[in-house]
Amino acid sequence: MQSFILRHKPQLTIISGALIAAGLVARFALHSQPAYATAFIAASVVGALPILIQAVQALRVRVLSIDVLVSIAVFGAFLIGSWDESAIVTFLFLVGGQIERYTLNQTRSAIGALTDMAPQSAAVRRADGTFETVPVDDVRVGDIVKVTTGDRIPVDGVVTSGTGLVNESAITGEPIPVDKSKGSSASAGTLLDDGMLTIRADTVGEDTTFGKIVELVENAQDSKSKEERFIDRFATYYTPAVLVIAVIVGLVTRRVDLAITMLVLGCPGALVIGVPVSNMAGIGNGARHGVLIKGSEVTHRLSSADTFVFDKTGTITVGMPQVTDVRRYDDSSTLAPDAAATSSAPAPDDATRYLVGVEAQSQHPLAKAIVRHFDDVPAPQVDEVSVVTGGGIRAVHDGHRILVGSPRFLETEGVELGSTARADAAELESHGDSLVAVALDGRIRLMLGVRDRLRPGIADGIRNLRRLGVRNVVVLSGDNQRAVDLMTAGLGLDRAVGGMLPDEKAAYISRLRDEGRRVVFVGDGINDSPSLALADVGIAMGNGTDVAIDTSDVVLADSDLSRLPHAYGLAKRTVRNMRENIAIAVGTVALLLSGLVLTTWLTMAVGMFVHEASVLAVILNGMRLLRYRTDRNHGTRHWNIRKLDTYQGQPRSVIDTVAA
Repeated sequence: MQSFILRHKPQLTIISGALIAAGLVARFALHSQPAYATAFIAASVVGALPILIQAVQALRVRVLSIDVLVSIAVFGAFLIGSWDESAIVTFLFLVGGQIERYTLNQTRSAIGALTDMAPQSAAVRRADGTFETVPVDDVRVGDIVKVTTGDRIPVDGVVTSGTGLVNESAITGEPIPVDKSKGSSASAGTLLDDGMLTIRADTVGEDTTFGKIVELVENAQDSKSKEERFIDRFATYYTPAVLVIAVIVGLVTRRVDLAITMLVLGCPGALVIGVPVSNMAGIGNGARHGVLIKGSEVTHRLSSADTFVFDKTGTITVGMPQVTDVRRYDDSSTLAPDAAATSSAPAPDDATRYLVGVEAQSQHPLAKAIVRHFDDVPAPQVDEVSVVTGGGIRAVHDGHRILVGSPRFLETEGVELGSTARADAAELESHGDSLVAVALDGRIRLMLGVRDRLRPGIADGIRNLRRLGVRNVVVLSGDNQRAVDLMTAGLGLDRAVGGMLPDEKAAYISRLRDEGRRVVFVGDGINDSPSLALADVGIAMGNGTDVAIDTSDVVLADSDLSRLPHAYGLAKRTVRNMRENIAIAVGTVALLLSGLVLTTWLTMAVGMFVHEASVLAVILNGMRLLRYRTDRNHGTRHWNIRKLDTYQGQPRSVIDTVAA
């Protein structure tokens, strides 16, 4: 019976309102006092049933909820014969609950819509070349799936054939379709607007980018900010205090109606709901714009940050560097005459093969660049590989000891570079190249210069961060200082530091925090994990390593640094919105209680109306966050203009953003 009543609260609300309307007609049109009283008594009973059931459920778990206060107030009004008061109070409370549920559902829809985008099935190619539609959970890594116009891509992978326009707004927040063809990457949850693609599944199920987005957003709703914890503690003591004060007022004044009215006016509904709705709306807005914030506590810390520290490679750069130079060395160019060549010494070309074999097992951007550069070199399967975090790689293959890393790493491993290699290193560094050196059996054999490029829009992003209140912007890199200076010139940084190992980066973050700075660290690799964990807020690039993403507090789903100002501005606006809602709620209660003491017109029904209006006000105020956009809030209008441009003499289609 209880579940039946609670399921039909909307219908009971309508019946209660109809009975009140009938009572008013009976009194003012038919002048029938008995019919008026009967209608309002019936409206009181119908409206009180779901409220009373929820109050009993709360008392069973030893919680004094708002429903308890309203139930006591309605019961008291019923006893003293205030049928009109009790009927109107229950009706307004039910109406307020319906409006609250509707608006909260609208807020949650920004998050819930993510799960609706998840594809449920996939067309998988079988051994005979035909395609069979199977549940998406049955797709395995390596399967070839076919996607046609109007379908959502079910896996993360690489396009093996076909062309098409893909709407990636589920991942990036950008509605403009992206051209896809053979070799392009594809993400689960994105929509093929036009064309046909076959895709090799590299990641499936919950491990896809889209699956991680849904998981992160769902988990984010469970954490609580400082404001929410304050409200929880406040409500724990506030509700019983209101009940005790109302009893004391009733006993002292001997006015039951005054005590009952105080119970209604003191309901902390807006206070309880105001902060969570701001939190959900802020997280929902971030999710729609490719910013995954792991909870409102993170939002609070991010809003107060004053220092942003960036990793360089793969973070402020695109993470797609290219090999610009290759220097080779034989025994005559090194300083190790005591290590004469033997019959077991590797052939000159072995250094390149071993390098490719080692780097093929790494996900580091420099490693990928090297593998791409030597794509025609057959790579051996190097088994004994160990990674020295932030330094390089040790490996053993065919009895040869292989070292791959920076020249500094080779020297720490006992390898002498020699005058020629040192001169080459200085020359390559002067060009802004990162250095990757290879040593076999204690002798340097290769020196590679690898150069990355800045992510588009990074300079504008830093300017926007400063405009939003960031005081210090720093870049830390394991790369040489010359390369860092050349890469970051013109970005408007406060400091750019090169030659830093992971523990040195972490120590730098700790030092900033000890100085009283509130630090955000932005990185993408395993070597960034200590800094991500030590910073007040760690922000990981969505295409970074799983360790970095798991360690971080915020994830940029599409690795677009231009979204950082949105994340920072959204955090500030969300915290401000929470505080506005607290002020609205507390101010409303203070106003009502003051009015009760200082005026005679403030009845229980009027108080309930104002109370429900305040609940609706904080919900609507919180929902404003769903429309938040950084460019809009800084008075900049943007238009996306598609035009034809040229690159190295070849036409290409680009999207330019024009600010006015």
